[in-house]
Amino acid sequence: MMTRLQIETLDGSGTFSAYRADPSGTPRGAIVVIQEIFGVNEGIRRKCDHFASLGYLALAPDLFWRLEPGIELDPDVEAEFKQALDWMGKFDQDKGVADIEATIRAAREASGGKVGVTGYCLGGRLAYMTAARTDADASVGYYAVGIDGLLGEKHAIARPLMLHIAGDDGFVPAPVQAKMHEGLDDHPKVTLHDYPGEDHGFATEMGKRRSDAAARLADSRTEAFFAEHIG
Repeated sequence: MMTRLQIETLDGSGTFSAYRADPSGTPRGAIVVIQEIFGVNEGIRRKCDHFASLGYLALAPDLFWRLEPGIELDPDVEAEFKQALDWMGKFDQDKGVADIEATIRAAREASGGKVGVTGYCLGGRLAYMTAARTDADASVGYYAVGIDGLLGEKHAIARPLMLHIAGDDGFVPAPVQAKMHEGLDDHPKVTLHDYPGEDHGFATEMGKRRSDAAARLADSRTEAFFAEHIG
């Protein structure tokens, strides 16, 4: 079942919506799906629907709501891709993480179980920040951007985190990938997976960016990770 959930911010300054996909039975836990720079579009909703089919309550919060509620953009349309980059430049990531934390609390209450977080692109970066700053039970980031600038927070990662790294990522060049490995390979809670030759966005549900074999491999690892740590 697919609905919308209204969530109050942690500071009580407003409310925002989250796409909600419910499993057919009692949830085995919950997964918060963090958007790319394109908003809670069809691809993100499909991610939620898939997790619901696996037995999880899935929520995708509209993190751009302070800029403009309900943004949905198509990365395969050049003009919309440029719009997305503009929105990202205006987005307050710290407030975004706070909204993710509010969503985690709502998911924990609604599911009665543990809560995992998975994010893509900008959402991958936010998943890392979420792992360091919230009580999410497990986190997964796909082709997270700018992690080399966040390594100072790694000491705060107390629960399992998995990062999928696209080897030929135009937004995460090889030196940044090297710094991620240097900074995180020995972290007891962090697992890194590399996908040589793959570009940013390879695990999208639809569109030109998807690389099917790599997407299936990454998603299978994510599903096993959540089965172990969420339920």
